Amino acid sequence: MRVTIVGGGIAGLTCALSLHAAGFEPRVSEAARSIEAVGVGINLLPHAVRELSELGLADELAAVGLPPHRLSYYDRAGAPVWDEPLGLDAGYHWPQFSVHRGHLHMLLLAAVRERLGPDAVSTGRLFQSFEQTADGVRAHFLDRTTGEPVHEDGDLLIGSDGIDSAVRAHLFPDEGPSNWNGVHMWRGVAPNPHLLDGRTIVVAGGTPGDKFVAYPIEDPAAEGGDALMNWVLEVRHDDSGTALDRTNRRITPDEARAGLADWSLPWIDLERLFADSSAIFEYPMLDRDPLPYWSLGRVTLLGDAAHPMFPMGMNGGSQSIIDARVLAWCLAREDGPEAALRRYDAIRRPQVNAVVLGNRELGPEEIIARAAEHGGPLPEGRAEAITHRYKELAHATVEQVNTHDSWSVGAADAAR
Repeated sequence: MRVTIVGGGIAGLTCALSLHAAGFEPRVSEAARSIEAVGVGINLLPHAVRELSELGLADELAAVGLPPHRLSYYDRAGAPVWDEPLGLDAGYHWPQFSVHRGHLHMLLLAAVRERLGPDAVSTGRLFQSFEQTADGVRAHFLDRTTGEPVHEDGDLLIGSDGIDSAVRAHLFPDEGPSNWNGVHMWRGVAPNPHLLDGRTIVVAGGTPGDKFVAYPIEDPAAEGGDALMNWVLEVRHDDSGTALDRTNRRITPDEARAGLADWSLPWIDLERLFADSSAIFEYPMLDRDPLPYWSLGRVTLLGDAAHPMFPMGMNGGSQSIIDARVLAWCLAREDGPEAALRRYDAIRRPQVNAVVLGNRELGPEEIIARAAEHGGPLPEGRAEAITHRYKELAHATVEQVNTHDSWSVGAADAAR
């Protein structure tokens, strides 16, 4: 089965690896002229690390990521509110990893080119449209280098082209723009001394727009040196009037200082962190409404193209990786692509749509929002109940992750 994947990000590349492992023939078309190691930090939760490990990438992932041991919540003054163990320390059979997004991207790209061949990923291809018949799908692209049209025929088309997915726009032409909640995220990476024990993710503040997050994504090169710290400062802006700026503009030093004015956290020097960042960029916090279906005939959506969500609970990238694995499993189990896509849709869409809506209600970060209202740590058992409820929603409790059947495709499945 030949599969055309639109989008060469983390979701698209994981999809290509999953389909190849299941015995299919995927090809990836990416709009960017080149794929480079750009971006900031990302967390891969144990349920995603399990899937990448079962794709044979455990050692490579451990080489580029750091396993955080704890998640610690603080108020705006830096006083502790609540914390919990992560990864192996929480009882999962797989660790959690904090990693530079660009390094993860390059890891996946190298694996795709090694396993599928150097021509498995084509860059500079801008998706235009598709047409499908009873026997297949023809995807139309524009070659950004030559300006010429390019056509690709396959048995299946997968849109993994992000929150502004062109494939999604063809399936739902009247959907309109993404939803903005009035919050901007200022993001950067900087050399900085390790926080606390050096393996803690810290989240301080309260509601969205009043929050600071930091965690290391690379250890010091030499003993006593600085780690590479990923950080996010959320700021709330008026969401009415002027059109939303989607350019991911660079924050000026004066803006950064103004944003820091009301923050004072005793365990980190925020002014130094900002000053030592090579660049600070502004990203609006966006999602889209859950869709009534992801699949139509031989076309489907995956990752942020299917379920862009507010970044609560560190779940967006992890859910995209699981999408890819489930899709490959369904294609191996069903007799035809349309039946497989219906099964994939039935398994994944209700689960992840629930996470999208759960993230609108703050996800596990409801803990610090409620603590800010309460004026301190929540009554005993309340924080545990909030985080457990969210993990169950995301199918990410220790029991769910450790005991569910593997999505890997066996020889009998691949032979179908």
